[in-house]
Amino acid sequence: MDKKREVTESQIYGNYKESIKFRKNVFLHSKVSAGGNQMKEKLLVIEDDTAIGRIVKETLEQEGYQITWATTGLEGLADFQADTFDLVLVDWMLPEMDGLTVCQNIRWESDVPILMMSARKEEADKVEGLQGADDYIEKPFSLEELKARVASHLRRWQRYTKKEITEDVTSFTQGLKIDWQKESVRLHDKELTLTQKEFALLKLLAKNPNQIFSKEELYQHIWQQASVDETHTVTVHIKALREKLKDPVKTPYYIQTVWGKGYRFIGEPL
Repeated sequence: MDKKREVTESQIYGNYKESIKFRKNVFLHSKVSAGGNQMKEKLLVIEDDTAIGRIVKETLEQEGYQITWATTGLEGLADFQADTFDLVLVDWMLPEMDGLTVCQNIRWESDVPILMMSARKEEADKVEGLQGADDYIEKPFSLEELKARVASHLRRWQRYTKKEITEDVTSFTQGLKIDWQKESVRLHDKELTLTQKEFALLKLLAKNPNQIFSKEELYQHIWQQASVDETHTVTVHIKALREKLKDPVKTPYYIQTVWGKGYRFIGEPL
């Protein structure tokens, strides 16, 4: 590499006014604020490349955003489930869980805007990435463009959330009532005592009606672990949940077993 073009990691973080080259990726810092917002929107950045992750984090923090930075897919998913975010920026190639799977898991819970960052440039890759994400930006990208895209998605998200009517309580036939905010479940007006994992399973299934979830997907999402060797744990929790819901296996009201594939929620909302 030409010595004149080589920069150290300290130079990357110390000089935002110049072009930066790191692993052949050029990130240009903008001199003008893309959003100009004063609110402290919360953004989740999931990027395993330390240099790229840090410069993206620091650049967005300069725009006034609150940034949580995760370096693996599972860590990012855990961060997302532990807090509320206004936008997610996710790399495609991540350890433990790839970016596409992270997007899928987030979509099961939220419509929050997702921006995928990737060095993959083929049209087929972009199309695949946009199956889960709302936007796709190629590496290397300018930080000016990144800030503009973030600000644009946040404006649309704010309009969407203002119009969105969130139902705190959902009632189903056969006497089931779920209070999402209080994490309370009642059956025929009698409150049920569910464990944290049981409620998380019920919420994921009920929020995505008729969608089949494999045991592996449920284990990854609820237990936030990549191992598929503990899927018996899912079976045990589903059985306990069914017993509390008084949901018969052969003629279920709520949780149906799709043999060879997994489970889906078939409850009918009132």
